[in-house]
Amino acid sequence: MKNIKVLGTGCANCKTTMKLIQSVADEKGIGINLEKIEEIQDIMSYGVISTPGVVVDGKVVHAGGVPGRDKIAGWL
Repeated sequence: MKNIKVLGTGCANCKTTMKLIQSVADEKGIGINLEKIEEIQDIMSYGVISTPGVVVDGKVVHAGGVPGRDKIAGWL
């Protein structure tokens, strides 16, 4: 099971990213642990300046803008 964190303060792009990740995981039948990180200090601890950021199993894989479905599938 992948541990995925979406970093962002609650903007529309962050919410869209959360929904997309869950949707792609569901389509592929992959179990994930999806978490939203909204505290600025916690986001900055990952070195992410532009949100939404995505962390998969402790590694930052994306920052800024909504990732595409193909990119998300590659993380899973």
